[in-house]
Amino acid sequence: MDIISLRRDFHMYPEVGFTEFRTASKIVELLIFFGYDVIYGRDAMDEESRKGVPTVGVLEKEYHRAIKDGANSEIISQMKGGYTTVVGVLEGKKPGPTIAFRFDIDALPILESQEMDHHPEANRFGSKYEGTMHACGHDGHIAIGLGLAEKLSDGHFSGKVKLIFQAAEEGVRGAYSIVQKGLLDDVDYLFCHHLGADVPTGEFHGGSTEFLATTKMEGHFYGIASHAGASPESGRHALMGAATALLNIHAIPRFSSGLTRVNVGVLEGGTAANIIPEYAKMKVETRALSKEVNLDLEKRVRNIIAQSAAMHELEHEIEIIGAAIPISCDQELVELAIEEAKQVEGFTSFGNGNGKGIGSEDASYMIERVQEKGGKATYMMIGSSLPAPHHHPKFDIQEEVLPCAVELFNRIARRILQ
Repeated sequence: MDIISLRRDFHMYPEVGFTEFRTASKIVELLIFFGYDVIYGRDAMDEESRKGVPTVGVLEKEYHRAIKDGANSEIISQMKGGYTTVVGVLEGKKPGPTIAFRFDIDALPILESQEMDHHPEANRFGSKYEGTMHACGHDGHIAIGLGLAEKLSDGHFSGKVKLIFQAAEEGVRGAYSIVQKGLLDDVDYLFCHHLGADVPTGEFHGGSTEFLATTKMEGHFYGIASHAGASPESGRHALMGAATALLNIHAIPRFSSGLTRVNVGVLEGGTAANIIPEYAKMKVETRALSKEVNLDLEKRVRNIIAQSAAMHELEHEIEIIGAAIPISCDQELVELAIEEAKQVEGFTSFGNGNGKGIGSEDASYMIERVQEKGGKATYMMIGSSLPAPHHHPKFDIQEEVLPCAVELFNRIARRILQ
């Protein structure tokens, strides 16, 4: 199987979180072809634990687009409603431990560059979906996962392999529902990874640090519409309440105990210049190095939203649309991964991940569950020099690292499942 061609196919058809119907369909088909038992649909995700799920209308639109673009309609009929995580399970020839690898599969709502110095555009595999793009390397992650599935398909190992293709990592929305479904409860060893993340091609880190705890919130403000010229006093200005909250959220002081972040990334409201807005919403995030500080930040943001609404005599609601916690890697697996990487051509420098983090990651919940159950886990960094940063219209990966990652993960799996 040509994993570079596979990566390019996924790049051309990017799908955002919980709408990865075509992507998931192709993953299911290949896993079945390689002889895996496949878990997907509602069997792979706990309904109530999903966060930030798109509207029914959006899910239906993306579902039908996926069918038009080659998704297996029988397979994705089980994914309706946004249940797009896929888990492949393969038993070895003898009993042994269970090892899992996690690969995220979603894209981002970004318009991809169409300039000819952008490698996907120059080589005719740019996004076919305007306004959606694989701008974080998840297309490469999928290809690595499927390449590993093929490598391990002979079953010549002792134990069990679980390959988790996770929906909706962006916005840290999808992993917790997999955890709550119990799919990590029997895992003894979990390996997660990311391409790029300021690590150059040829470099490998067996672990990572400084992933931030985060909470993503959507604040809703409900007022009363009125004529802005004839009777402004009769209205209750929802957008004014939201704007008041925005300014005060960004005035929250930084913490002396460690790195913190707050950001209002979306502010929407109003329908016309002469109408007092009756509704407004904002999307806001908090981040911190520790779970406890992040909870403090979240509490402050909630208070600001509530008090800002009260100032303008508004009703309000707050919805959690994503969350993650810090990651702690087990040193035993960090060292094991580095030892195996040293045997793979293409990796020339190595590290344990000190100072290497890429914001926040909801694989953190998977790692936490495995460790709570007595297992071990790590989050690795696969170096790939980048022409532009993550989440940029010209983001791209160095495709030559994909076979190296497949070989590394194959070595890790077979070493553990001897």
